[in-house]
Amino acid sequence: MRPVPALAASTLAFSTIACPALPTPIATVQQAAQDLVVDARFGRMELAIEKVAPSERDEFVVHHRGWGSTIRIADIELVGTRRKSSDAIQVLIHVSWYRPNENELEQTTIEQTWKNVSGWLLADEKRSDGDPGLLGESVVVAPRADSSAPARFPTIHLRGAVQE
Repeated sequence: MRPVPALAASTLAFSTIACPALPTPIATVQQAAQDLVVDARFGRMELAIEKVAPSERDEFVVHHRGWGSTIRIADIELVGTRRKSSDAIQVLIHVSWYRPNENELEQTTIEQTWKNVSGWLLADEKRSDGDPGLLGESVVVAPRADSSAPARFPTIHLRGAVQE
């Protein structure tokens, strides 16, 4: 076996290190989706809106109006990604959230459609599973019971008499 010249070996090693593979469209969309929901979660709507298709921006703002005020995001998890067509990718995002005036953690899965229109942008977003209310859906919230009144239970004596 012939030894490989040092120059050829170093050129091969340099080209392998210096020219990494370009990210796939799915990897690009996953990163953009993650950035969008994190920006929206922390109220950075001016950054989040840049990742939304211009025709959908007004609707996006309406759907996320409560994020950071009437709705608080506890956790966001990218659940899955799949290619729908050559220029469309579907992303599923699981969101754990709550309303500050309630003590109940809600769970919602959002289905996003990203399209390649001079770069990958969010083209559609809807709730696919879980609790409504995260994307601006109207929800009737039951009033909380008055917890200031102490609970009263009847007293039972060993002789069998019941006192109220």
